[in-house]
This record gives sequence, structure tokens and C-alpha cells, in this order.
Amino acid sequence: MPKKSKIKPRKKANIKKELDNINIREDVFLKSSFSIFEVSIITLIAILFGIVIGYLINYSKDASLNKNLNKIITTYADIVDDYYGKVDENKLSNAAIKGMIDSLDDPYSNYMEGNIADEFNQMVDGKYVGIGVVVSYSEEGNIVKEVTENGPAEKAGIKVDDIIVKVNDVDVTNYLGDELVTLIRGKAGSKVKITVSRDNKNLDFNIKRASIDLDSVSKEVYEAGDALVGYIRISAFASNTAAQFKDALVELEKEKVDSLIIDVRNNPGGHLSQARKILSNFFEKDTVLYQIESKGKKKKIYSTTSDTRKYPVAVLINGSSASAAEVLASCFKDNYKNAIIVGETSYGKGTIQKSERLGSGASIKYTTDKWLTSKGKWLNEKGVKPDYEVIADYGLEIDFENDEQLQTALSKIGIVNEIKEVE
Repeated sequence: MPKKSKIKPRKKANIKKELDNINIREDVFLKSSFSIFEVSIITLIAILFGIVIGYLINYSKDASLNKNLNKIITTYADIVDDYYGKVDENKLSNAAIKGMIDSLDDPYSNYMEGNIADEFNQMVDGKYVGIGVVVSYSEEGNIVKEVTENGPAEKAGIKVDDIIVKVNDVDVTNYLGDELVTLIRGKAGSKVKITVSRDNKNLDFNIKRASIDLDSVSKEVYEAGDALVGYIRISAFASNTAAQFKDALVELEKEKVDSLIIDVRNNPGGHLSQARKILSNFFEKDTVLYQIESKGKKKKIYSTTSDTRKYPVAVLINGSSASAAEVLASCFKDNYKNAIIVGETSYGKGTIQKSERLGSGASIKYTTDKWLTSKGKWLNEKGVKPDYEVIADYGLEIDFENDEQLQTALSKIGIVNEIKEVE
């Protein structure tokens, strides 16, 4: 059944200059008094000269690169050969990589060890290999709080409130977090023996591990007076988020919602490509969704479809909405006629990172570009400012009734057209 809200909503480049430049070049060529043979010789010399200059430039760059690499290699070899104690070569090389990343003095460029790297990659990939349970530790032990629908654990018979007491006959009563996860997870297709306590009895389950999709999207329908308001929460922008969002959007529209709230509060970001796909559900192909600036050059990123929506949209943000979440919010703010932004000024992360997995199992992440709004603004350390600022009381345990930001969005979304006209 839809949840009822107590709030009632109120119903171009200078083309001529470029052509002039072409004409000037053509005039020079046409008025030349050289013979065809002489022109051919001059052209050949020019090509050869260009090749030589290009080679010298590249050689200079390579020489500089080789010089710096030689320093690293020589130092590495000297330590391995001459250090008086035993040297862990993997640890040494990883320390060198970490040192290079740290020297960038960039808060978003990081070296991540194995477990942290796994968690990060799972978040951005939107999947992991395991049995499909969410476990919470308490005085009673490791209690199963959630079981993934149609996942390996559910199929085997694991239930919510089961207490995991052993993994492969290892007592895990006092295991916490990563310790337990490390034992449960493994390669897809391999088996793990899970022993749980249920109704004071121990039960054994042999479970085959599998790849499991993480849900980064959830949906709801709220009643606001006579209107139905669709609600979609995006917790992160993983590789499968856009597909989950589209499914949720289609299902809400089948229920004939009159408007939509997109909640990206506490969303740390993720794949920009997923934000682009989500935004493409609302904007024509000629719409600039955002821009990327690299080495001083800007590239406009356009919508990939001609799908559009015209119903009112509210986007919920707060101080922990960052990166791709800010791309989404800023695009609606700049381009969607019937949109409002509600909540608190977002985090203000205006850079893009590239992630690479190392052979050691660790990962590195380093900044490569800036992202700009569709209008070319860089919001780094500034963030997206809401149309309606609502500061949350973080001392409260937020639920539907006391979520002032959500309640404000529900009350204001019906007057979006009026707001835009005033502006």
C-alpha cells in the first residue's frame, strides 16, 4: 500500500573567421611561383623535418622518464641487495607506489590495501562474490539481518535472525567485520560450510558462492493529497545503478505517479557514466548534462537518448552528496523546467578519479580530470545549493514522519511550475 503523507501539495563559434583563415592559406598556395617538382621537394623536406622534430621531442620525454625510473629501480635494487635485514619485495614495491600517490597531496588520490580495495571495487562494480547475507554483530553473536532474495544463502535455507556460529567448522563467535567476511567469501562456484544457531539448535548448510548484485536503488510511492509521488533512492553510482534506476522508474510510472523525488543524500558518487545514463531518461540528445575538463581542454557530455519527462522532479541532497550525485543534482537544477533541489548544500567534489587494480590485490585511485556543470561551472569545494534549504537534525533517528527534507520535498513539489515562473 502507498504510504500516506500528512502534507497536502499545492495543486556559436565564429565560422566566418575560420573560413577567412582557410581562404588565406589557399591564396598563398595558389599565388606560389614554384614548379610542381619544387613544391614536391619542399613538401617532402617539411614532412621529414616534422618527423625528426617529433622524434626529438618524444626522445626528450622518454629520456626524462627513463632517468626518473632509473632512480626508482636503482634504489629498489640497492635496498634488496644491500639492506642488512630481510626485505619483503612486495611490501617494498607497494610502499613505492603508495609514496608516489601520497606525494600528489590530493585527498581523492589513494592507495588502498586489499580489503579496503575489495570494498571499494564492490561498491563501484555493484556486485560481489559471496552467499548473500547481511550480518550484524551483537552480544548474541553474528546475526543475519538480511538475506538476498534468490541468493545462495536463501536457496540453502538460511533465514533472518539465524546466528552464524561457525564457518568451515571454525568458531566465529567472536569474529568481527572483515574477519568474518574473509572466511565467508571466496571464488564463485566454490562451497562454504555455514553453521547457524536457530531455536537453540545448530544447523549446517553447504552453500555454493556466487556473484551477487548489490542494490543501489530503492523505490516507494507516497500519497500527498490526491497526488501520487514516486520516490527513488540512489545510494551509490555503481556499474548497475542506471539499469536499476530505469526499472524503478518504469514501475513507478506504471502506478501513474504525478511527480518524482530522487534522493541522493549520503551518496558518495561512483561512475559518472551511470549518472549520464540516469539523466538521459529526462533530457533530449542535444542537452549538455555536464562537462569534463582535462589539461585545460573541455568536453561536453550530452544525453544519450531522446527520452523526456515533464512531470515535477525534486532532488534531495545533503552535505554528503558528492561527485556523481552532484552531477545529477546540478543538471536538474540547470536544465529541467519542473525541478527543485531540497536539503543542504552538497559536498563539493569537482574532480574525477581513475582506479586501477594492482597485481598485489591493492588498488590505486588518482585524479585525472575536473567535471563542470552543464553551464561550465566548477563546483569544487562549493557544492550544489538547494532551492529550499532544510537542515536535518542528525541527532534524530530519521524515519518518514520526521524526515523534514523529504516532507518539504513532498509539500513543495506540487508548486514547481510556480517557482520556475517566479525565477
